Amino acid sequence: MAQKKSRAIPNGEKISSKPMARVYAIANRPINLGPEFAEYMSALMSDVVLGDITPDICNAGCNAGGKLLKYAELCMKYGKGKPFRLPAPE
Repeated sequence: MAQKKSRAIPNGEKISSKPMARVYAIANRPINLGPEFAEYMSALMSDVVLGDITPDICNAGCNAGGKLLKYAELCMKYGKGKPFRLPAPE
């Protein structure tokens, strides 16, 4: 049986000539509902249609987004005020 070879990729080296999907840059920032969430979902849909990300990654992102919206709904229904606000990075 052939052994799999692992190949380490040095920092900064591109894996492919394809540009990185837009959703990855947005997902690295905090998503505090509203405009950030809409931007994330828009980029997610665009990237999967263009083939920049796999449907599996899109499915995971949509599931996480749905849970975030459910959390916000429960906070608005039973909690006080806004659902949450992440602290700004120091």
